[in-house]
Amino acid sequence: MRTFTKSSKLDHVCYDIRGPIMEEADRMSQAGETILKLNIGNPAPFGFRAPQPVVEAMARQLTDTEGYSDSKGLLAAREAIVGYESSKGIEGLTVDDVYTGNGVSELITLTMQGLLDNGDEVLVPAPDYPLWTASVTLAGGTAVHYRCDEQANWYPDIQDMRRKVTPRTKGIVIINPNNPTGALYPKEVLEQIVQIARENGLILFADEIYDRLVMDGKTHTSIASLAPDLFCITFNGLSKSHLLAGYRCGWMCLSGDKRNVTDYIEGLNLLSSMRLCSNVPAQSLIPAALSCLDSTKEMLVPGGRIYEQREVITRALNEIDGVTAVKPQAAFYIFPKLDRKKFGLVDDERLVLDFLKEKHILVTHGGGFHWEEPDHFRIVYLPEVSVLQEACDRLKDFLAHYRQN
Repeated sequence: MRTFTKSSKLDHVCYDIRGPIMEEADRMSQAGETILKLNIGNPAPFGFRAPQPVVEAMARQLTDTEGYSDSKGLLAAREAIVGYESSKGIEGLTVDDVYTGNGVSELITLTMQGLLDNGDEVLVPAPDYPLWTASVTLAGGTAVHYRCDEQANWYPDIQDMRRKVTPRTKGIVIINPNNPTGALYPKEVLEQIVQIARENGLILFADEIYDRLVMDGKTHTSIASLAPDLFCITFNGLSKSHLLAGYRCGWMCLSGDKRNVTDYIEGLNLLSSMRLCSNVPAQSLIPAALSCLDSTKEMLVPGGRIYEQREVITRALNEIDGVTAVKPQAAFYIFPKLDRKKFGLVDDERLVLDFLKEKHILVTHGGGFHWEEPDHFRIVYLPEVSVLQEACDRLKDFLAHYRQN
């Protein structure tokens, strides 16, 4: 009998879905132990609910959305997406430039499969949303990580990005707002990234899934709006901003100069057709969702739930001896740093596993986001303030005696 084994490519994809940490969390849960899961950006378990008008719109249309749609999606959904992305300053979009997907994750994988050959490179931030690295790797390419600078609010290190462009580089990934740091990039930083792409003929891949979860009076700038002369693929969806994580409702838009990417677009059309279409009932709620963009704004201002949870987690982390954390300006993640010398850190995965076993709290180690030093981890601050405070108290107690060497 033929034996099938795991691809060696997977050994280099550090995506924290399975592995010793999750296996231990599962074992503890099955043994009846309660785990506080601060490892995944899933709003539903923490009491967040989708806007009622959106849910009602989907329910009304459910029997009318049986069967396949066009491979790119329902016309009404794509028209709504064109309206939304155009309102952010992205020029020249038509419904033919829009592809709906079963979440942004599917579309990221599709775009990498359509682009990359063995040896091709894509610049990906470190830390990153690890699906980007996984999708590049599994498509046969190489993810080259440019550093984001913690001392500069986690903005991309432009000089590091420049140094890492080679003749094999095909594109640059920008995750803005960023997961896992919660950073929001200013226009000036985005303009420098555009210039690198312009000088080197690179595609811009803009992951903007958190663009409507911005705090402190800030506004989000779509990088495609700054680069009408460059080919850019912008990714977005409803999982986070509309609290619809399980609906699997995402999209991507192609903008800019398409003259040199006609074969690539043909490949995207073929790959899109091969999966027939994305979830049609989920597509049907896009127009309703994009007509109620203010549904989560009250959570993002002083007194609002996400805002206040951010304030508490940032303050509580920075009050722990040996811990520092840059205050995020968007999304619902924070990426604290531990003093390596104080805690003798050599292995961040071991750190997170030890914390889980002792304090029953599940977070994600920095290496899971391709951060090379073993001194960071990500917290999802979706739980209510009292729960977050309790989690930080447990972390403080844990670190009071923790040493790795």
